[in-house]
Amino acid sequence: MDQNTPIIELKGVGEKAKALFAKIDVNTVGDLLSHYPRDYETFAPPVPVDETVPGEVCAVYVTVAGIPNQKKIRNLTILNVLVRDASGGMQLTFFNMPFLKKTLKPGGYYVFRGLVQTRGAAKIMEQPKIYGLDDYHKQCGQLMPRYALTKGLTNQAILKAVRQALDAFEYEEEYYPPKFLERHELISVREALYGIHFPMDYEALKEARRRLTFDEFFGFILMLRKNKELVQGLDNSYPMLETADTVRFLEQLPFPLTNAQKKVWSELREDMAGVHCMNRLIQGDVGSGKTIVAVLALLMCAANGYQGALMAPTEVLAKQHYEGICAYTKQYHLIFKPVLLVGSMTAAQKREVYEQIASGEANLIVGTHALIQDKVSYRKLALVVTDEQHRFGVRQRERLAGKGEQGIAPAGEGHPHVLVMSATPIPRTLAIILYGDLSVSVIDELPADRLPIKNCVVNTAYRPKAYNFISKEVAAGRQAYVICPQVEAGELEDVENVVEYTGKLRAALPDSVQIAYLHGKMHPADKNRIMEQFAAHNIDVLVSTTVIEVGINVPNATVMMVENAERFGLAQLHQLRGRVGRGEHQSYCIFVSSNEKKETMERLDILNHSNDGFHIAAQDLKLRGPGELLGVRQSGDLAFRIGDVYADATVLQEAAGAVDTLMREDAELAREEHQLLRQHFEAHGRPGINSIDFRTI
Repeated sequence: MDQNTPIIELKGVGEKAKALFAKIDVNTVGDLLSHYPRDYETFAPPVPVDETVPGEVCAVYVTVAGIPNQKKIRNLTILNVLVRDASGGMQLTFFNMPFLKKTLKPGGYYVFRGLVQTRGAAKIMEQPKIYGLDDYHKQCGQLMPRYALTKGLTNQAILKAVRQALDAFEYEEEYYPPKFLERHELISVREALYGIHFPMDYEALKEARRRLTFDEFFGFILMLRKNKELVQGLDNSYPMLETADTVRFLEQLPFPLTNAQKKVWSELREDMAGVHCMNRLIQGDVGSGKTIVAVLALLMCAANGYQGALMAPTEVLAKQHYEGICAYTKQYHLIFKPVLLVGSMTAAQKREVYEQIASGEANLIVGTHALIQDKVSYRKLALVVTDEQHRFGVRQRERLAGKGEQGIAPAGEGHPHVLVMSATPIPRTLAIILYGDLSVSVIDELPADRLPIKNCVVNTAYRPKAYNFISKEVAAGRQAYVICPQVEAGELEDVENVVEYTGKLRAALPDSVQIAYLHGKMHPADKNRIMEQFAAHNIDVLVSTTVIEVGINVPNATVMMVENAERFGLAQLHQLRGRVGRGEHQSYCIFVSSNEKKETMERLDILNHSNDGFHIAAQDLKLRGPGELLGVRQSGDLAFRIGDVYADATVLQEAAGAVDTLMREDAELAREEHQLLRQHFEAHGRPGINSIDFRTI
């Protein structure tokens, strides 16, 4: 059994289970073994009620005191249960579980395990898990992995499949030379896979995670070095000179560029007129004005008689970019002839756009992944701009850039200029590694007219006030986001999920408030529909996972409320906060932490005192030690499967150093001790990236 073995060949995995596994992108044994746990549970012995700590997951062995009280608010059933032991009492609350009224017998003894919270002087647990005492004791002391799930697929089913796959898997020979493993203190890949899925203890888990993270970073950086070799020093086949078009546009804009924007615009002009092809990243905080600089570059491209392309990660954002550029074109009489190309368009609409692109009639093409489909043929593509590049990855960016070489350009065939925009606040030392094939520009200044967002970090007892505040903002014509870490119950213990939270919110807010939810497991057409409805103000409150971190621009949204904020990195919380504060009205961000530990609240309090993404990213780097597990996969950091550029910054730098040494000593991996390493990366690359061909290095 190897990594390409279909998952259906595992015992107990039939057609139905195969379809469920496919929903979480697990189709082969290799996919399964790299479907790493999202979190780990540690079952500590039950403690007396008076020794439970608010903000921590605890287990209590208690008796049900009295008949459970049940009430219904619209479609939400709420069951309150009072439990006691010799030290005191606490209230348990269950949502949409009315059957427990008959199950939990007054006077009966049970183990309840959940997150302890406070409401005034009282201690409470919401939606705790229920165990018999003997069953609970069997799990004590173990590190239990918890996986990302989908409806119908249980954690136990994944555990069973993973255990079977690990035992039957034919592990390839260790591809790093023994001295390399020793120098970087790496365990074998076999130990790492066992250690990530079934760790004996936290030390074993850290070692496993470090090896797998190192591999992922090493493969990624190796790919970047290869890419840099290919693009560095390419001749500029599309030289561009500044024309009166960009000068007039800047003069007509109702706002001046910031000094940081002016500096970056100067760098772009110099690049596009230079001897070599541009390959540049613009890093800028949310709202720093990256887009207007990109529009200037695209305008310069069009004014020189070439085509430009702007690729966005979602259809909604692509449409917003397109509409914004159309508005600029009409208002300022720009020479753009823009077209939109997205997946949801009809075949007839796409054919018409393809013809306009192929003939050169369209000089600006805005779209999503549809821009890199085989059917798209460009006439003279000279500039490629990708927005939020971490959502695409190196290969997709290369594929769009490669479209320029297919085109027919007056100056001859060649590679187009590449401009990448990212709002992910990565410290410069790491950005140089992560965007190693790009020159890095930074817009580190916000426009003077932006109102700073008002922030607060609170515990769960503040929720009623937060709901009341959201109601007032909605009544004033504004909109709000509420972020939950997971899609549905069961993915992670003791954190809020989008589906159930939407029900709770509908019960707490007035009937007049229109509430909807959004998450990454929805069909793309449904996601687009919800985002478009929110943008059109047909929805007042959007409950979502971090899928909205990029991809939607709603200036009317003034409230961002993040549940279980302690589960996210500071940089990602700052990214989420960037969804508000985009309009003329004062905006607010409420970070709700269910963990009231002093160090947790102090970490989150950094967001209270700064709206500077780069400062926050630097603090995130300091505060999160190597291998720290927050329990929620950080998205937005170049979509690594297990590595996290903040928590694993040390490993990232070590992997970069290892690649640099290898490239100096044996760039083509021709030495005998590097043959297995060469074969491994030629065959596998890294998850999400094509294999590496060392013949081109």
